[in-house]
Amino acid sequence: MGKKGKNGGPAAQIKILREKIDALDVKLQSLINERARLALEVAETKQQEGINNFYRPEREAEVLRNVMARHQGPLSAEAMARLFREIMSACLALESRLRVAFLGPEGTFTQEAALKHFGRFVETAPLAAIDEVFREVESGSAQFGLVPVENSTEGVINHTLDMFITSPLKICGEVELRIHHHLLGKGNDIKAARRVVSHQQSLAQCREWLDANLPGVERTTVASNAEAARMAAVDVGTMAIAGDSAARLYDLKMFASNIEDSPDNTTRFLVIGTLETAPSGNDKTSLLLSSRNRPGALQRLLAPLAKNRINMTRIESRPSRQSMWEYVFFIDIDGHVKDRKLAKALDELEKEAAFLKRLGSYPKAVL
Repeated sequence: MGKKGKNGGPAAQIKILREKIDALDVKLQSLINERARLALEVAETKQQEGINNFYRPEREAEVLRNVMARHQGPLSAEAMARLFREIMSACLALESRLRVAFLGPEGTFTQEAALKHFGRFVETAPLAAIDEVFREVESGSAQFGLVPVENSTEGVINHTLDMFITSPLKICGEVELRIHHHLLGKGNDIKAARRVVSHQQSLAQCREWLDANLPGVERTTVASNAEAARMAAVDVGTMAIAGDSAARLYDLKMFASNIEDSPDNTTRFLVIGTLETAPSGNDKTSLLLSSRNRPGALQRLLAPLAKNRINMTRIESRPSRQSMWEYVFFIDIDGHVKDRKLAKALDELEKEAAFLKRLGSYPKAVL
């Protein structure tokens, strides 16, 4: 028999540790409620001043960055930031519950991105198409919308870019979501699969795995991964490529996990709304512009950025829809329009461009 420690055996030690955890839980609950009361005081002060905007993306980004910067474990910094995200989401819901439109249906990666960015205390509204998300926000039926804009392996989502040409909405934030695809179904044997259904992007992102593991099985494109999961839920011969949310929503069995060809497969989403976001200290600005029709036009157009040492992180071209063979450029650059150096560069750029539209300055993705 081994000797018992001064605090008794393992059962006694576990009891002591659990009592400490219970005491900490009481303190945590009290502190979270105190934070919620302070949030309500902020809301009341805003209302007295006639301020109706309770959601401040730059403030939330600042809080999350501070959480991650001071974190020392043993939880990961990202896990701790996610906990704070949900606390902030719950506090904001006490002030004013947000309605966020997203490219649906329920169970899509876009919905996952919306909940990652806003937390689970918002109302999410699934819509059938990207242009419907824009219209829902433009009409005021939703305060914000979430739309995909690019994937790390399959490139840009052109429909989203095209909507910005005519829409008055601003970009208020961005979300980056690691995309993990799973093979889902209702049957008992993967060999029973007659077809695999999914969104065209997901089928493309899993092409190598499908070639190696389900050669010859029909591949069918559908409107969304969630729709694919719904189809798989009612037909044992149909298997879907979709994510965790769709698997839970439709109670599907996971035959294979993480079947995406690229382990770093990531999709970037944009938060759209009418809000002019204030500087957060680590921001990105998106622009829509076109050049004058003359030799060296693009080089001249971008010269003010290089001259003022502004870092351009992305450029995409799209037909202008105004006349044949005319193009507009979507550009992402580091900084906020209120930064002195960037403001100077944009003033110079505006003089050179045939057209310039400031789509918004917003905090870079934190999580």
